[in-house]
Amino acid sequence: MVRQVLRTVPWPSAVAGTLVLGYVTVFVLAMVHTSYDTWGALLVLPALMAIGTPILARVAAANPERDIFKLLMLAMALKLLCAFPRYLMAFVLYGGAADAKMYHQKGGELALFLTNADLSAGIHYDLGMKVAGTGFVIIITGVIYTITGPSLVGGFLVFSWLGFWGLLLFWRALQIAFPEADTRRYAKLVFFLPSLLFWPSSIGKDAWMMFCLGLTTYGVARLLDRRFGAFVFIAIGSLGTAMVRPHVTVLAGAGLTVAYVLRKRPKQVSALGPLRMVVTVVVLGAMVMLMLQQVNTFFGTTGGGGDSVNQVLSETSRRTSQGNSVINQAPAEDAAPAFSLNPAGLPMAVVSVLFRPFPFEASNIQSLFQSVECFALLVMFIRGWPRMRQLPRLFLRRSFIAFALVYTLLFCWAFSTINNLGILSRERVQVLPLVLVLLAVPRPEGSTPDGGRSAVRRRSRPPVWRVQPGQWGSQEAVPVLRPARVGGPDGQSQPPPRPRGDRPDHDDH
Repeated sequence: MVRQVLRTVPWPSAVAGTLVLGYVTVFVLAMVHTSYDTWGALLVLPALMAIGTPILARVAAANPERDIFKLLMLAMALKLLCAFPRYLMAFVLYGGAADAKMYHQKGGELALFLTNADLSAGIHYDLGMKVAGTGFVIIITGVIYTITGPSLVGGFLVFSWLGFWGLLLFWRALQIAFPEADTRRYAKLVFFLPSLLFWPSSIGKDAWMMFCLGLTTYGVARLLDRRFGAFVFIAIGSLGTAMVRPHVTVLAGAGLTVAYVLRKRPKQVSALGPLRMVVTVVVLGAMVMLMLQQVNTFFGTTGGGGDSVNQVLSETSRRTSQGNSVINQAPAEDAAPAFSLNPAGLPMAVVSVLFRPFPFEASNIQSLFQSVECFALLVMFIRGWPRMRQLPRLFLRRSFIAFALVYTLLFCWAFSTINNLGILSRERVQVLPLVLVLLAVPRPEGSTPDGGRSAVRRRSRPPVWRVQPGQWGSQEAVPVLRPARVGGPDGQSQPPPRPRGDRPDHDDH
């Protein structure tokens, strides 16, 4: 009786109804016992899922990957959920000693002003600081709060959501510009690497930079593949990064310039093709020089060329020489630790930026978790050596690999001056999506994870459909295909004569 009743219950509808009822109950209790800072997130979270789901469905429908919609939905849900531990780290573990608190307060004030402002009379608002950098993130936060309301946890969710779309754009860029890559492996890495899930999930520069770098990379992929609208994505993404961290924009611009020069020429080149290439390279070079001037203004340095770069890196090293995770102690309190810009130190810079802290350098539980991820990433690169050996060849043949490599090397060279492992762990998320491209390089032809032994085993004997009768010893005779029926004397089809000793198709009895 009970089994019959259980079989008649519509379980999917019952589970869905239970979840909705539980959500409404939590929402009502949160409204009674907490402020909008907290319960506002219960409005923002389903709204973000509702907006993102149809977009992901459209992306998955146009994608040949198997079960990609489930993977993308899981990635978006997990990215949004990571906003909660990121919030707890900033406001519980660190007691609110985080930039997100300032962005929330300033953004709430701006949102209140925008809500009550008379737009017909113009907007005049004093941020109390220059727009580039911190001021721009305050403006972004204020615009978001104008739509969602000033909810602290809701703001974390929105910025985490923006970071997810940046990761999605990195993944799409790889599919466009490097279609033979292992895009399934790349999707699992870029969507589920703990650092990329956790750090760009708070109100601040990290999530915004992830979104804009994704836009820029997506535009680069479209440009290298000669698709329409490439420069629109590049311009929007570069403007977004330049308003927050212009030095990163310079690195991306340098990678784009090298990749464009190495781009494969079409089979049929028009008369204006070489001229167009020269003009594009000149424009990209001018953009890089313009961004260098913006870097000088951003950091307040003077001069040009190597002197300016040296001042910027020295100032970066001095500012990050604080806290318990300092790498090299400075000889004086206000002095910067010594560092070298010699290209011979680039291998150590790559190891320091991508794979530190090492487990023995961990000073707290947070850095211990980070060191485990770095060690796992290092092991993946070591095991992926057969893939890495193809990079010199792919650098010339696949310009997207050139873009990823140039950006990665320049990033490691510039950010190796950061003298704090905690800050370095957060800053490296700006390069990890392009570093993971190197792990998605397809395996060389004929290679397997076990060094080719399984391929040898597979070729050791021919497949069944190619075996000749009697080749594998005394077995049942392999049935042979009989010829088609032929016409008899009366014009009707007759079966061919059966050879002696051949078994009948059915029992004569």
